Amino acid sequence: MSSSKKIRVVIAKPGLDGHDRGAKVVARALRDAGMEVIYTGLRQTPEMIVETAIQEGAHVIGLSILSGAHNVLFPRVMELLREEGADDILVIGGGIIPEDDIPALKECGIAEIFGPGTPLSEIVEFIRENVKL
Repeated sequence: MSSSKKIRVVIAKPGLDGHDRGAKVVARALRDAGMEVIYTGLRQTPEMIVETAIQEGAHVIGLSILSGAHNVLFPRVMELLREEGADDILVIGGGIIPEDDIPALKECGIAEIFGPGTPLSEIVEFIRENVKL
């Protein structure tokens, strides 16, 4: 990958979560791996996340959630991306997400879910393998 073309990642905290340490750790790891990272901050709506990703020309959206609202918020992000014709953006999720919820999230279009304790290198490699510039 040339230095002029970097993978662009939007890291977002949808919903009412007030805790973003994990999202910031992932954002830093992706930046340190040579990706361009846009961190949206706390309490983002799905509409705000999708708008940011489109405006920033993102290749990836990373959603981080701890509130338990992932079954509503993650599918809404995917729905909005399809409506905007931007469903080529890779979407990954992380946070506190029960194993039983993961198949439905993947079915709606979330490429992968990374739980607590996932090695940061695994997230970096997943993005690199799934985003072709």
